[in-house]
Formats: sequence, C-alpha cells, structure tokens
Amino acid sequence: MDQSSADQQFLEFMIKSIVDHPEDVMVRRQIDEMGVLLSLKVNPQDMGQIIGREGSTAKAIRSLLRIVGVKNNARVNLKIEEPEGGLRSGASKEVPAE
Repeated sequence: MDQSSADQQFLEFMIKSIVDHPEDVMVRRQIDEMGVLLSLKVNPQDMGQIIGREGSTAKAIRSLLRIVGVKNNARVNLKIEEPEGGLRSGASKEVPAE
C-alpha cells in the first residue's frame, strides 16, 4: 500500500464495509498546509450510517484516521459532504464538528 494514499484506501475500505451502497462511496484526497483532507461522499440513504447516533460513528472514523495519519507522519482530517437533498423536509441533521 502506498503510504501517501494509505489513509484514503483505509477510509474507502472502512466506509464501503459500513454502507448499503458501497458503489456510491467517493473519497477525494487533498494536501495543504493543514495536512491531508479527505472528503467523503456517500449515497444520501447512507448518511445516517456514517454519522451514527449523536455523531458517534463519525467521531470513531475520525479517530481511526488520526491514528493512520500519525503512523504516516501526517495530520488527516475528514470532511463528510452533505449530499444534495440530504436534509429531509424540515428535519435538520446536525453533523458534529471536531
């Protein structure tokens, strides 16, 4: 596994194992002065599985990515992109920030 994309491959594998629509999982990797930013897009129906109850799953995913980053001497951040139509009529879904 290439060290530069180990975090991206790890995230893709983990998310595809959790969601019902693994074919819709997309991870984009960017590097800037803050470190590595992984942007995650999933099927709108899978958002609840990624966020988890009170954001617990999202926090756990971020913690694991931080560990992978430390192993590769990089600071890894995760951005979960809200899909179009992700917020259902009047119901607000809050994604806890780190």
